[in-house]
Amino acid sequence: MNIPNDLKYTKDHEWIKIENDVATVGITDFAQGELGDIVYVDVETVDETIERDEVFGSVEAVKTVSDLFMPLSGEITEFNEALEDTPESVNSDPYGNGWMIKIKMSDNSQIDNLLDAAAYKEVVGG
Repeated sequence: MNIPNDLKYTKDHEWIKIENDVATVGITDFAQGELGDIVYVDVETVDETIERDEVFGSVEAVKTVSDLFMPLSGEITEFNEALEDTPESVNSDPYGNGWMIKIKMSDNSQIDNLLDAAAYKEVVGG
């Protein structure tokens, strides 16, 4: 299982890459493995400001649909539109081409509530 050390994580199996006041978000290698083959990523909240822990979209796999939760409060500024044509990128490259959204963070102090790689490994029993 791939859990990069330079990212932050949530208990909801999302990864966060923070660059200044922008956070890039996707689901972890563990999450995509649990979901199976991803066939659709639905995010209709671009340009909306959403609070931490609220639903910002969903991921549809062959056998299930899973909600996506905001790891940090802020405005969703971008959706990875490549996922409309190639949602399987979330399976093959969850930390690269499979990213989902970019957030302009509204409260940087929330970063302190995120997990580091070691803490996330404990969550998934790694």
